[in-house]
Amino acid sequence: MSEEVTTPAEVKPTETKAKVEKVKKPIVEDLPFAEFIDTQYIPALTKAFTQAGITDLNLQVEDLKIKGNWQNHLRQFMIYFAKDDINGQKAFSCWEAGTQPSVIEPFLLDERKATLDLMVFGVMQRLNAQKWLAAN
Repeated sequence: MSEEVTTPAEVKPTETKAKVEKVKKPIVEDLPFAEFIDTQYIPALTKAFTQAGITDLNLQVEDLKIKGNWQNHLRQFMIYFAKDDINGQKAFSCWEAGTQPSVIEPFLLDERKATLDLMVFGVMQRLNAQKWLAAN
C-alpha cells in the first residue's frame, strides 16, 4: 500500500477568500439637482426651521429658485441657482411683506463644494442675521 503524499504546490484550496470591497455610502450631494433639492434639501431646510420654532414655513421650488416664506408671507427669502448644479453660482435674497428684495447677494460663494449641511446652515445663518429666527 502506498500512501499519496501531496506537496504544497499541489494543494488546491477548496475555498478562496472573496475580495472584500468597501461599499461607499452614496453621497446625497451627487444626486441629480432636482432630486437633491426635492428629497434632501427641502426636507432638511424644513427640519431646521422647525427646530428654530417656525412651523408655518412654505417652500416652493420654481425652476432654479427656492422661495420660502412664513408668518403669512411676512418674511420671505429666495435662493437662486445659476444652473442645475448645487456647486455652481448661487445667490440669496430676503425681504418682508410689502417690499421687494433690495439686495441679491452671493450665497456660499467661497465654498468649493456645497454640502447639504452647509446649504442649510447658510440659509439659517443669513436669516438669523436679519434677526428673523431669534432675537440676537
